[in-house]
Amino acid sequence: MSRFEVLSPVGNGEMLIAACRAGADAVYLGAKDFSARRNAENFEDNELKEAIKYCHIRGVKVYLTLNIQIKDGELSSAVDLARSAYNYGIDGVIIADLGLADILHRLIPKLPLHASTQMTVHTPAALKTLKNAGFTRVVAAREMSREELKELCKRARELDIEVEVFVHGALCMSVSGQCLLSAFLGSRSGNRGLCAGPCRLPFEAKGGTGYDLSLKDLSLLPHIKELCDMGVTSFKIEGRMKRPEYVAAATAACRFAVDNGYVPAEALDTLKNVFSRSGFTDGYYVNRLGRDMFGIRTKEDVTAADKAFPKIHELIRAERRTVKIKAEIRVKSDMPVTLTLWDGENRVTARGEIPKPAQNRPITPETLKSGVDKFGSTPYILEEFSACCDDGLFVSAAELNAIRREAVELLDRERSEVHREESRAEYTLTEGSENNTAAPKFYVRFEDISQIPKCLSGIDGVIFPLEKDFDINIEGAELIADIPRGIISEDLIRQRLRIFKEKGFKTAVCGNLSALQIAIEEGFKIIAGTGLNVLNSESARLVSELGAYRVILSNEITLSGARELNSPVPKGIVAYGNIPLMLFKNCPIKNGRSCADCDKKGSVTDRKNTDFPVRCRMGYSELLNSVPLWLADREEDLKAVDFAVLYFTAEPQNRVLEVLEAYKKGLACDTEYTRGLFYRGTI
Repeated sequence: MSRFEVLSPVGNGEMLIAACRAGADAVYLGAKDFSARRNAENFEDNELKEAIKYCHIRGVKVYLTLNIQIKDGELSSAVDLARSAYNYGIDGVIIADLGLADILHRLIPKLPLHASTQMTVHTPAALKTLKNAGFTRVVAAREMSREELKELCKRARELDIEVEVFVHGALCMSVSGQCLLSAFLGSRSGNRGLCAGPCRLPFEAKGGTGYDLSLKDLSLLPHIKELCDMGVTSFKIEGRMKRPEYVAAATAACRFAVDNGYVPAEALDTLKNVFSRSGFTDGYYVNRLGRDMFGIRTKEDVTAADKAFPKIHELIRAERRTVKIKAEIRVKSDMPVTLTLWDGENRVTARGEIPKPAQNRPITPETLKSGVDKFGSTPYILEEFSACCDDGLFVSAAELNAIRREAVELLDRERSEVHREESRAEYTLTEGSENNTAAPKFYVRFEDISQIPKCLSGIDGVIFPLEKDFDINIEGAELIADIPRGIISEDLIRQRLRIFKEKGFKTAVCGNLSALQIAIEEGFKIIAGTGLNVLNSESARLVSELGAYRVILSNEITLSGARELNSPVPKGIVAYGNIPLMLFKNCPIKNGRSCADCDKKGSVTDRKNTDFPVRCRMGYSELLNSVPLWLADREEDLKAVDFAVLYFTAEPQNRVLEVLEAYKKGLACDTEYTRGLFYRGTI
């Protein structure tokens, strides 16, 4: 096997066979729960066990996806699933939840942890934190350019962390782990594995394509050699909800590219026919963003798929024979015939009857090899053969077949055996502390200095965007820098933090692991932001251990969940504002106009004529909700947390004053609003 890994998606048994036969070195799959593709067929407990055996016989690794955000009440079941998978022989788990990762690292320390792309790792600073948390591999964000990936791989090598990169498949418009669109529009959370894909529906930017949140599928297969050279370990294919034919075609193309350094044009055409959205894009990788990256699934795309399937079926009709073995047969006059198979690690021996004297043609080493070397229906390929036989003996073809079949079964059994100490890890959630009965403190986040009122009585903290220039003189409130969730340049973040520090800021809101690491190194106190997706008590505990002295809980938590969450540091929520629903590196507004022509007031409009504002933040942009969160009139419910963040974006100063007054007095909203997910939650 190559030192580079072709990693294929598996959503059911048919896809598993297709992936293995088409050339996968490893597959990733989900159980029935806790997977980011909960709508895939996925695997029951016994099916998971048999899938691991099937793959290990063929020399294929298996990674389990536990890559969703976990609620407190689910932690125990998630640990049970990971423990079972470990005992079945799983080769690693893909994790998105910081708390779950920490539990598994403590309870099952020999279980390899892979940081999911849902963790939004897109700059090198995050890697130190992941290493300390026990991760052995990171799945890089899909939005990274060639130069950014090189830097990530360089740092990963220094820390002995493997890098996994998506090289083919569907491309979300939002950075993974930072999308709330499906959750807010229909309670189907992408971070919880049930994204409804609303971004594929019509969302129009002025002068755009009409589908300005729908990207073409990603394909980096032509860049495989370059990715190998920069140090990428694993080449990942997206598609656990697609057909086995898609998995076969994508796996075969990626296998060829890894082995030969290029991919044939015919293979790319086949892939395009099997599934694409108006073709493929490598825009992020080559740093060529814009309109050409957008596409939808057309009728022509669907028709082309039917023509491609027959050719693909030929790829997976038979076993892929890649497991090299040695065979030794002994035919002696006074003992049973023995056939020994050895794969380099496992040695098995099958026995037959004592051979009889030959009546016509006695056996020879050549005839014995011809009789033994019939492994075509297995994953085994004979590399070396030796025979030790006496003269004048006879062994029938039927007996040789029977001995060979028995030896293959024994080798299968040995290769699928789990050679590790069984884990008995169990997890019980620590009971929470007494519920808060006091009114929460208020932290106010402003977009621009013009919004800040002269009087900020009753406000404990003022949060200001790191990218904005300002002269500010506020007394009595903590000054807090808001680091963007998307980081184009770590050096730029450091420069801006130093400027803010000179102006009296000592605290930073950090919405990703890189920001957290940078802010700590620059001497700031840390508030864990919503981008870290803290949804359970263990995640709150871990971010506090990483340096956070306050934590803003996930925007997907319910108020009852927030109340019950046990945090060692004060916990808060965003209680007002047009919440960022998506994080973009490829701004949809640019589909209709350039950055130079942008008035910073762009929006995209859905099929119901609802406008969703878009704002830029240091090289990334965000889609804001169309209406603000409002909880001012839910004073008792707000006591579920220690502090509340009022998140102002485009409001003029007079509206800021009205909102502040409403939250101080517990008033109802006078405009259209949403309660977010605080009551209805997600499914």
